[in-house]
Amino acid sequence: MPKVPISCFIIAKNEGDRIAQTIRSLRPWANEVVVIDSESTDNTVSVALAEGCRVITQPWLGFGAQKRFGEDQCRNDWVFNIDADEVVTPELAQEIIATFKNGNPKFVAYGLPIDLVYPGAEAPRPLARDHWYVRLYNRRFIRFRNSNVHDAVVTDGVAVGALKSPIYHYSMRSFADMKRKLDERTWLMVENAGSTSQGVLASRLIVELPMNFFKYYIVRRHWTGGLVGLRYASIQAVFRFLKIYRVLRSDKTKTSARDVTA
Repeated sequence: MPKVPISCFIIAKNEGDRIAQTIRSLRPWANEVVVIDSESTDNTVSVALAEGCRVITQPWLGFGAQKRFGEDQCRNDWVFNIDADEVVTPELAQEIIATFKNGNPKFVAYGLPIDLVYPGAEAPRPLARDHWYVRLYNRRFIRFRNSNVHDAVVTDGVAVGALKSPIYHYSMRSFADMKRKLDERTWLMVENAGSTSQGVLASRLIVELPMNFFKYYIVRRHWTGGLVGLRYASIQAVFRFLKIYRVLRSDKTKTSARDVTA
């Protein structure tokens, strides 16, 4: 398989049990793979080195800032971002190679589908199309947003091409792992939440759970996953509800503190 002038970068912490499959899906076609390790205490670094990656240790800066740091470490201007729990499918690898076959691609950024794989499964459920993100891009034109919570590439004013083949996302080691990650992310969002009126938050609290269950179960088609899909959609909806509830409680606590000190 011919290699293309793309630097793939991965931010990771304690991913030694699964980062190898991610790297192995990149090495056949990308001429550089960089791992940004956030002070792992497991064998993440040794696994990445054994797989032929360049490894750089960087204490955690926040989601967006960590990925911007990763962009800066790449030797190519064309970069491909992938998480340590994701795998490039052979079809996507071939599509990326074809995109670079005649030199510079038509667009400076490309989005692609992300297909979630349930715990214990090897492939996505039927009709899986959970997300569509920009992952392949030229860093001279666009970059990740500098945010503690959100890690999205800013594409304002840039035409974005589309790749058809997916990344497989092995997000959850188990449903317990899913709940832990959602709980941590929810508290992080609470800490970084802007000011919103309590009336608006209270209104959202009423609709947040059923609205998000509908979003995940019906719109994102987790109904095709049977009981596992039902469980996944329910957990997502509950944590979306908890996020609003925790922001509301946090705002009330701040208001009470101001009243006491006034």
